[in-house]
Amino acid sequence: MTLSEEARDRLADVVELQPTKNSELQERWEMDSGSEVHQYLENELGDYYFRDDNSLIRATSEAADLVDVEPGIESHPEDDGIPSRIRVPELQRQIVAVLAGPEQESESVVSVLHKLRDTYDVDPGAETVRSGLQSLRRKGVVEVEYRTVPTFRLAVDREDIEVDVSD
Repeated sequence: MTLSEEARDRLADVVELQPTKNSELQERWEMDSGSEVHQYLENELGDYYFRDDNSLIRATSEAADLVDVEPGIESHPEDDGIPSRIRVPELQRQIVAVLAGPEQESESVVSVLHKLRDTYDVDPGAETVRSGLQSLRRKGVVEVEYRTVPTFRLAVDREDIEVDVSD
């Protein structure tokens, strides 16, 4: 299957963002709906992606070889799939830097938002922070604890994970 330049660029996004959801790709590709993303994946990238047991979108190994992009997650085989390196947008890197560690009490989205404002002088919306936390959860570096509201903390020690910023 020969890919157009646009399809190759979008496949690179899948490799970089994996595991991902239609909504993340919708935002990245500036599409109107998740259905439009699904249709594009099926029609243009059908041979290069699959959905895992949690219905998250992942690139095939052939896709990763085809595009010159580092995968979004790297894990050591002996670490039970716990990521040792992730590539994420700048806001998610900042979230990892301020979020409570594995041994600390988990914290709410609003708490993380306030830490981001104080530490980095940024002002993302609460929904953007929530989305970033959920994306990091899908990558296996953040865990959620359900109390009155969902709360979050790192699932791995900060020293055990390398965080690179993607474009």
